[in-house]
Amino acid sequence: MERENMVKSVSRALDIIQIVSSKKDGLGVTEISKQIDINKSSVYRILSTLVKYGYMEQDEDTGRYKLGYKFLEISSKKLESIDLRVEAKPFLRELEKETNEVIHLVVYDQGEVVYIEKLEGTETLRMHSKVGKRAPMHCTSVGKAILAYLPSSEVLEILDRKGLPVHTDKTITDRNTFLEELVKVRQRGYALDLEENEYGIRCIAAPIFDHLGKVIAAVSISGPTIRMTNERLAQLQERILQIGKQISARLGYMEEILNS
Repeated sequence: MERENMVKSVSRALDIIQIVSSKKDGLGVTEISKQIDINKSSVYRILSTLVKYGYMEQDEDTGRYKLGYKFLEISSKKLESIDLRVEAKPFLRELEKETNEVIHLVVYDQGEVVYIEKLEGTETLRMHSKVGKRAPMHCTSVGKAILAYLPSSEVLEILDRKGLPVHTDKTITDRNTFLEELVKVRQRGYALDLEENEYGIRCIAAPIFDHLGKVIAAVSISGPTIRMTNERLAQLQERILQIGKQISARLGYMEEILNS
């Protein structure tokens, strides 16, 4: 019986935390009591315990209760422990199973992308990419997906340092044309590589954001031109955007951060 009461108290405390978290200005004991149908004395005891351990704080002027900084401390530790590859892997496998194509996960590092995961798919495809290898940003879909969301000053610095070297005759080598391409990428949310890095290979990619709304990585689907037709790329647009958002959400990203 005592154990049952303890569990019930924990359940009530979690309910109170949930209710208080939804109100920016906090809530008083009476308001909380009415919302969860618990008598005020019980609500007060739970709140007092939460205040003691730093999970809740009370405004001395209004008497209202708000979430305490303990939650920020815990969330920071959680965010620090997040492993991008681990969080992304289930979504990458899902995408591989659906498309049967090569799936890449890359991170941004010093003006280049670094492949940190590659799923081969079930179709035959020979590509230069492999885990640990670096690749240019201007001619890869993953690179363009990241560049489109970096600060303009950083993009220009990368272009000054790296240039726009030719990889195929489809590589964009004109600076203004490339900057216009990045504007298009940001408008639609995904990037394309139409044989710009390797002949016979077309790719579509979406950016991945961290909990601060900063672009840190990208995910892509790659396949041969015979399969990655314009029609297929159009069909994959929504799915790659969805996967990018799902992985970002696992990293603590909230879309309103980017739109604010």
